[in-house]
Amino acid sequence: MSRSHGLTIGEVAARTGLAPSAIRHYEALGLVHPLRNAGNQRRYDRADIRRLSFVMAAQRLGFPLADIRAALADLPDGRPPTKADWGRIATRFRRDIDARIAALELLRDRLDGCIGCGCLSLETCALHNPADRAGAEGPGPRYLDPI
Repeated sequence: MSRSHGLTIGEVAARTGLAPSAIRHYEALGLVHPLRNAGNQRRYDRADIRRLSFVMAAQRLGFPLADIRAALADLPDGRPPTKADWGRIATRFRRDIDARIAALELLRDRLDGCIGCGCLSLETCALHNPADRAGAEGPGPRYLDPI
């Protein structure tokens, strides 16, 4: 479908499962850029369906909207994104996902021992925290990187 005719917000909502209000919200955030027809109605490109689907998937993975917006800002204006365009975004997000997986695996592997909280409730600590050295570094878990 050409950009001049485009898809209505209802058609995009039906394809993505998003409410029209959510689509308008994402537009206000600059995640999609519909054109307006002579009657001032929004008209979306088919590529906007993919952009919105990416937003939904990235949000489910815990990415903040600011990161999603930054990634989508790299997509070209005036033409649908190519597979290579999406590949660049995927590479960047894959690195972040891999780091999250590594942090979760570390947490999983340390859950039955001390996670560096300085609680002194275990007689033996898998991380060897005698004299609550971790507690001297401040409150909360000290040996896990923030996610």
